Amino acid sequence: MDDHDAAADLTGGPRSGASARAIAAVVAFGIAFGWLEAAVVVYLRELLYPQGFDFPLRLLRPDLAVIELAREASTLVMLAAVGVLGARTGWGRFGLFALAFGVWDLVYYLGLWIALGWPASLGTWDVLFLIPGVWTGPVWTAALIAALLVAFGVPLYVRSERGALGSVRWWHWALAVLSLTLLLAAFLANHSLVLQQGVPVDFPAGIYFAGLAAGIAAAVDLIWLHPSRHAAA
Repeated sequence: MDDHDAAADLTGGPRSGASARAIAAVVAFGIAFGWLEAAVVVYLRELLYPQGFDFPLRLLRPDLAVIELAREASTLVMLAAVGVLGARTGWGRFGLFALAFGVWDLVYYLGLWIALGWPASLGTWDVLFLIPGVWTGPVWTAALIAALLVAFGVPLYVRSERGALGSVRWWHWALAVLSLTLLLAAFLANHSLVLQQGVPVDFPAGIYFAGLAAGIAAAVDLIWLHPSRHAAA
């Protein structure tokens, strides 16, 4: 094995064996981390919602809210660190981050269903995130995004590591910003309502799907429609 092959193995580079090992390791991490997240939430719900989670929310004390926000931020750092350690290119790292995030979120809900029998259906409402505000929506909205992150994260990682990814153009960034803006607007639409002890019933599905469409368009164009002319064999 020459120096280039050794480097490829260590970084999850263009060799297919190294890529497969990196993907398998990230999936294993996502499964374990998703179960860990579910276990933490089981404990939290036992303390805050002994009769079962439902709206209206029971707001945390300010000091506990700060700790919970820090925990969520730490979760993102851990998922991002997996991508950084597993790939050698910037977009390869983002692809592994997306894969880890998607698997983690899907296993999280599976873990809650196994432990608590919750959610009762994919239409059950949940608090999805707390940064930069209270994200709420039916479980299917989070699960669909998680599945898409897995579906696009793997080819993004593989093609980037093999040098087959095309150049990122301004419209990719524009579509990405539009997607994030629309998705944030959808998930934060009930922020004020739930903080005022209200019960959310309306989710802006049109805004949500428009955000998904923008993100999917950017990903498809970047990953498949404009490949690099210098792709590794």
